[in-house]
Amino acid sequence: MKESSLCRKGRDSYARRAWQQAYQQLAQADRAASLSAEDLERLAVAAYLTGREGEFLKAYERAYRACVAMRAGTHAARYAFWLGLAALLRGEAGRASGWLGRARRLVQGSECPEHGYLLLPEAERHLRAHDFADAYRSASEAARIGERFAEADLLACARHLQGRSLLHQGRMVAGLALLDEAMLAVSAGELSPVMTGLLYCSVIEACQQFYALSRAREWSTSLARWCDEQPEMLAFTATCLAHRAEILQLGGAWEQAMAEARRACTRLSRAVEPGATGAALYQEGEVLRLRGEFDAAEAAFRKASRAGFEPHPGLALLRLAQGRIGPAVAGIRRVVGARSDRLQRATVLPAFVEILLAAGEVGAARDASRELDETARMFDSEVLAALADHARGAVELAEGQAGTALGSVRAARQAWQRAEMPYLAARAQVLLGLACSALGDGEGAELELDAARAVFAQLGAKPDVARLDALRRKPPRPPHPLTVRELQVLRLVAAGKTNKSIAAALSLSEKTVDRHLSNILAKLDVPSRAAATAYAYEHRLLGEKYPGDRPQTMGN
Repeated sequence: MKESSLCRKGRDSYARRAWQQAYQQLAQADRAASLSAEDLERLAVAAYLTGREGEFLKAYERAYRACVAMRAGTHAARYAFWLGLAALLRGEAGRASGWLGRARRLVQGSECPEHGYLLLPEAERHLRAHDFADAYRSASEAARIGERFAEADLLACARHLQGRSLLHQGRMVAGLALLDEAMLAVSAGELSPVMTGLLYCSVIEACQQFYALSRAREWSTSLARWCDEQPEMLAFTATCLAHRAEILQLGGAWEQAMAEARRACTRLSRAVEPGATGAALYQEGEVLRLRGEFDAAEAAFRKASRAGFEPHPGLALLRLAQGRIGPAVAGIRRVVGARSDRLQRATVLPAFVEILLAAGEVGAARDASRELDETARMFDSEVLAALADHARGAVELAEGQAGTALGSVRAARQAWQRAEMPYLAARAQVLLGLACSALGDGEGAELELDAARAVFAQLGAKPDVARLDALRRKPPRPPHPLTVRELQVLRLVAAGKTNKSIAAALSLSEKTVDRHLSNILAKLDVPSRAAATAYAYEHRLLGEKYPGDRPQTMGN
């Protein structure tokens, strides 16, 4: 077959998005006679999309050299940009800097779209350095150039970087609007294949990071459709499946989530996305943990860790479910301590609060809950606010403030229901049931716990069903009005300790102990220390823990 015929066939396959055929035909044509720079670009894209990263880089480097030889500086700069971006995405800072530096020299003194493309990695660098105002300025200039030259790829990427910059500044409405604008071009098929995939993944990740989960669901569905239309494509499909697995799990479709996570793992051995391996394995571990398949969950979390993906908070929550509270606390405390970015910390603080409460560290849990509240106020996200409400309600219940806890947890449950997250809504109902019980409303508690159990059973959340059943088999205990600290003081009083020794044991002043004791006598409506001790024995406040003492969370 003649070279021209092979090239024509390769171009036709490329236009039809038959990527395997396009790669094979163009590679065969290239072996017969060197391809032009434009056909080398097609070969590179087809190689990338079919998982041949090495061939992608070689073809783009050849296209770059061909343009340099022809003194086509702006075209060469475009190829140098893509080579620099590819190196940046792989974490090769030196190689990225080298290619981007070449691109800048090639376009120096000329007015062209490539100036705008070279602003994109600059904006990304500012984002990573938390220089969000500078990131926005660089992205805005790139968008201006994209509009001037009608460069769809450049304009869409710049808009998405503008949006991410605003999101990091807490300007949620404006930031999401810019992401939406970029995604209109993506979903309409106006962009090149590689830019389409990159923006899909980046925007969905941003939506998940900022808890815009309805948008993440919408765009991940669109990404799945785009991937399904190109069955020969390997790039982006595994990342798409990992995103879908997380969203399906949150939406209660656990079987589908597991299937998508496993499909992602299967495809990753051939794809250009090694970073997605850990994410897919982590999502598999999460579903297994929720279903009570603890050994399989641990194996998945360990594989995710070996792939370079942080296995917490999932692994810490697994340890909690196994009753291994010490390792759970140590693991989650390490992860929280290693993160300084507010949004990164927000992803692990809910689990941190749950585990600390299970360990009886109510004060530390309260501090973590307050931080989550502060973050939720900074970023206008209903889901983030619901996470904060849920954590705050659990802490309030642990502190004996059952009435206050009801308001916090009801707000969380309503948000979970609106977001169509049945598992989290059911967990909020468990807290509502415990709060009702602590307030003496046994019928209300029964209704809430029954509703939660039905959801857990439907989802296949066997550990949650078992814990609820065990909780409800315990004999009913009368509520008490004391805070955690007051209960600690009462127990020491009942043990015969003086106010001075109680102060020493709890690291308090004697004046503070006197105040606590006065509050105890008033709340219990008893006249003396001896009467308070008798009350404690009669109402079984000195033995086993129960809802009014510290929270019986679903992790206990």
